[in-house]
Amino acid sequence: MQISIFKLNSEYIALCDLLKTEGIAESGGQGKAFVAEGMVLVDGQIELRKTAKIRAGQTVECLGQKISVVNA
Repeated sequence: MQISIFKLNSEYIALCDLLKTEGIAESGGQGKAFVAEGMVLVDGQIELRKTAKIRAGQTVECLGQKISVVNA
């Protein structure tokens, strides 16, 4: 599994935006589709809210990639 670190410059980032920013999804729409299909885990749990607020300290997994979100 590929692990990357995302440095958060604000209070949170929307889940679909994080997937796009990290290159897991080619577009925000594709990111939303991944979430809707139950393909995304946040802190080990399936997340179905496309714009869930992802904050520092959380981890996101999708398509064999894991993102650790930290404060910038």
